[in-house]
Amino acid sequence: MTDRQQLLSAFDALLQPERFKDYGPNGLQVEGREQVRKIVSGVTASRALIEAAVAAQADAIFVHHGLFWRGQDGRVTGWMKQRLALLLAHDINLLAYHLPLDAHPELGNNARLAWALGLQAHARFGDQELGFLGKRAAGASFADAADLALHVEQVLKHPVTLVGTAGRAIKNIAWCSGGAQGYFEAAIAAGADAFITGEISEPQAHYARESGVAYLACGHHASERYGAPAVAAHIASQLGLEHEFIDIDNPA
Repeated sequence: MTDRQQLLSAFDALLQPERFKDYGPNGLQVEGREQVRKIVSGVTASRALIEAAVAAQADAIFVHHGLFWRGQDGRVTGWMKQRLALLLAHDINLLAYHLPLDAHPELGNNARLAWALGLQAHARFGDQELGFLGKRAAGASFADAADLALHVEQVLKHPVTLVGTAGRAIKNIAWCSGGAQGYFEAAIAAGADAFITGEISEPQAHYARESGVAYLACGHHASERYGAPAVAAHIASQLGLEHEFIDIDNPA
């Protein structure tokens, strides 16, 4: 068992949120009980995750997508009221780290996505260096973009939207989890043959066709299932706490 402040300090020391310009507050978003015995980790602080954490008798929830974002409506109504009511009624702490969780070089979303896909990073790119660039850890290239897409789909168990050329080997691969379609141009400039992320918007299809760099959208949630449990398990082990990852399915 540990106290809330020690838990927060451990997450802050590991993820260094002060280094990032982010879209919302990182760290403790909702204060719960002071003593913490068990952490539940998940991708998003949805009502379903909070309900599952209550059933699991968690004292703290650690997520990538918290409740509060810059520019959102600040009224506590509807879904926000329901989620907050559950957290407050059961005195559960909510800790959320967005970009710091994406960026951690060993335990973050991009690092663990690479581990899952068998990729090895050798460079970073893009705003705040959130994008990763590397190659297949096994050494061999993918035969073409379709071969890479099939591999990603099989590992993540989620459909992949592929836009790009076929018939040439994929050596240099860039990736940035979640909604990182805006990093595609930086990935092209960095010398990637293919770019993996969670989502695609209208412009990226044209960039892929015109640049000859393959674009793979493999699901926002599917690409970000790996960082939260890795970080939470690390901190739980460090502090002698119980940890459980609960994956709430999301087709997006």
